[in-house]
Amino acid sequence: MAEEFRHILRIANTDLDGNKPVLSALRKIKGVSFMFANMICSLAKIDKYKKVGHLSDEEAKKLDDAVNNPAKFKAPLWMYNRRKDYETGEDKHITTGDIIFHKSNDIKRLRAIKSYRGSRHAEGLPVRGQRTKSNFRRNKGKVTGVKKKGGKSGKT
Repeated sequence: MAEEFRHILRIANTDLDGNKPVLSALRKIKGVSFMFANMICSLAKIDKYKKVGHLSDEEAKKLDDAVNNPAKFKAPLWMYNRRKDYETGEDKHITTGDIIFHKSNDIKRLRAIKSYRGSRHAEGLPVRGQRTKSNFRRNKGKVTGVKKKGGKSGKT
């Protein structure tokens, strides 16, 4: 029985291109990296080089379930992107809009407790100890150099 080709397939609230292989198409989902996509294909027992448009409904459902709930497929905990969650303490993998939500909540919490990282976030400065002399300037186009003292201009 020939399955009809679908140009767009929706997995984890993201539209995936039907002409791409499953491995590269899954990477379009926010929160799914190359290694995570590879693991999902292996755990769900789906050929990672098969085109997304040729996936059956059952395979698409299995992929969607594996991306949203990797614990159900016995994925290793070290592959998750949010281990030891601050509120619940559990290990989980978050995708799509949840990433933005959790990240903003973490930054708000750091600002509220007035930690060093929170104050750096609030001022728009680098948080992880990078140098600030040459990078992280507000106006990247303009170079801040040494100005010469006044006098004659170079044109005559």
